[in-house]
Amino acid sequence: MTAMSDERPVETRNAISGGTFYGPVLQGRDIKATFRLPPAAPVALAQLPPELPGFTGRDAELAVLAGLLDAAGAAGPIVVSAVAGLAGVGKTTLAIRAAHAARARGWFGGGVLFINLHGYDEAPVQPAQALDALLRALGVPAEHIPPDAEERAGLYRSTLAQVTEPVLVIADNASSEAQVRPLLPGSGPHKVIVTSRHTLAALGARLVDVTVLTQETAVGLLDAVLRVARPGDDRISGDPAAAVRLAVMCDGLPLALQIAAALLIADPALATAGLAKELDAERTRLERLSYDDGSSGAVSVAAAFELSYRRLEATTARLFRLLAVNPGPDVSTAATAALAALPATEARRILGELARAHLVEPAPGGSDRWRMHDLLRLYAQQLSHARTRRGRRPFRSRRDEAAQSRDRLLGYYLRMAEAADAHLRALPGMTVPGEFAGRDAALAWLDAERPSLVAAVTMAADTGRDQAALQLPLFLSVYFERRRRFDDWLATAVIGVSAARRFGDRHAEGAALTSFGNALMSSRRFEEATRALQDAAVIHEEIGDHYNHAMALTSLGGALTNLGQLEEAVTTSRSALAILRRIGRQTGGKALSNLGTVLQQMGRFEDAITAHQDAVASFRKAGDRHSEGKVLLGLGVDLAAVERLEEATTALQQAAGLCRETGDRHSEGGALGALGLVLAQLQRFEEAITALQDAAAIFRETGDQRYEGITLDNLKAVRAERQALADAADTEHVLREQE
Repeated sequence: MTAMSDERPVETRNAISGGTFYGPVLQGRDIKATFRLPPAAPVALAQLPPELPGFTGRDAELAVLAGLLDAAGAAGPIVVSAVAGLAGVGKTTLAIRAAHAARARGWFGGGVLFINLHGYDEAPVQPAQALDALLRALGVPAEHIPPDAEERAGLYRSTLAQVTEPVLVIADNASSEAQVRPLLPGSGPHKVIVTSRHTLAALGARLVDVTVLTQETAVGLLDAVLRVARPGDDRISGDPAAAVRLAVMCDGLPLALQIAAALLIADPALATAGLAKELDAERTRLERLSYDDGSSGAVSVAAAFELSYRRLEATTARLFRLLAVNPGPDVSTAATAALAALPATEARRILGELARAHLVEPAPGGSDRWRMHDLLRLYAQQLSHARTRRGRRPFRSRRDEAAQSRDRLLGYYLRMAEAADAHLRALPGMTVPGEFAGRDAALAWLDAERPSLVAAVTMAADTGRDQAALQLPLFLSVYFERRRRFDDWLATAVIGVSAARRFGDRHAEGAALTSFGNALMSSRRFEEATRALQDAAVIHEEIGDHYNHAMALTSLGGALTNLGQLEEAVTTSRSALAILRRIGRQTGGKALSNLGTVLQQMGRFEDAITAHQDAVASFRKAGDRHSEGKVLLGLGVDLAAVERLEEATTALQQAAGLCRETGDRHSEGGALGALGLVLAQLQRFEEAITALQDAAAIFRETGDQRYEGITLDNLKAVRAERQALADAADTEHVLREQE
């Protein structure tokens, strides 16, 4: 084995943080110590939702889509089909049906990507957010997704270009060309279907206009849906005249027809003629309850909604109105119970009734979660607003039920997020809130509620609830950091800063600025992070909050390190340590760890060793075994850099063990990968190979294709080094025998 050079060690990518450090390499050989992104190998995805029962008609539209999706019949390399039409007309259903048919023909061996852009919600999915989700689905590690939307679009096109098998992308519910244009592939055999209530004429796409169903097809849909529920149900076929009247009353709109069918299914004694007569009586209310989506000749479904709503019991109708308060794309049963002040079992029962009436539906991919169609949400909001107006004039005896529900929902999210945050921050032996059984349960809740929590921050700020708008982002910051949800962290943190300033709480403003600065730093916006953290440090110093002043300086040191202002970073980190010691806090592991990192980058490895050893001692004293394990990884790299390989081996073995103990599998893989390289330098090849194999298995388990590829490259090089030394030994033996 070639000894390490006395020259400056080769720059290496940190397998844990993605930052740069100087670590052990096998000089002069084919070991790839500089981590590099291997060729992308996106997995075949299967995000296509199931087909809606009772689908019928649309033969002409399906034929057009089939011609566009068939690679053999396409005029160009990329065909985008903008499936335009009225809300509720069945655009998504048609797109999904066409996609299933294309998949059955074997046209999209690369898989299907499906994303709902929520284009007509109050908070539509922005292109950067959509690209983040698509890149993650394509297997791009979160740490390699750039912060800028244009850069993300370039990476998205590049990643798709490497997929040889055709991939179908379905961008559902887009509101504008600008929202969907960055999602179009740049080259290759891939296709896109875009659904929108608008024509999207400037998209440069082949347009497939979807209109309401004919009477014959509408009647067929009603009959098909009823027979899915009860094969012997002949109420539609048995009274064709009433069935036609019902189809006319629904204006041939699939959503209205589905609701009408659900009413018949829910009440087997209800005749088709009776339902048609009831629906006809509601026609006078169409104008007042109509939904204008901006297109010409829009058809209202308010009459169908009104009829469905009027059949609800009082408690069920109340919950339907209140569900519109939830700002997220879906809502859990527990959150529903909170906003309606109901026991969870009662909330679940009522949600089941609403689902049977097709007023809510189970959210895809989530257990015990529910969502409303966008028109139904609007209708529920109108009902709630009308009820509030009636209650305020001429008397004020009726309290605003929507406002009360909003307060209860925010209170629930605050309480649960605070409890989950406590579990994530808890050290061994600490008492934790009883809302969750443990850290894994807290993380699972945060994962499920993340979109709703982000939307709740915006709702709190928009409705003047500044205290909630500043507290909730702080409770979510650790979660966003660990899950690498930097877009969400930035979006909520900046709202928290503004809310704190409106609220006039300087302490909260400093905390919000620190969180915002850390979010900016994680997004590699280092100059902005530096300014935010400097402002936070100034505020905490002015109000005499010495501990949080030191914490802001600690983070500032990290930002300065990433800016390459290394001397200033050293000074700032040491200032943070001095403050902590002055106020009697002898610990300061994070500041010491940051100091060690900047000293490492300066090539001052002996000083870095001291700082990292002090950080290990600090975390050990505090009982923070997770942080101790991660710092031991940095210490192991320092020790290897000065060729103290046996000590480096011990440190990295301890790091791997602690990370395994605390459930940080990714960090465990990084420690084992570094350990394998050090063991190889010691020519302990069998142990090195085992460590690298284990590291590769962990990266495979955690879905990190980048570091799995790097580790496998290093494993291959170590095996080659072992074989080269064995061959050299054999040659030397032969030469000695010949002498």
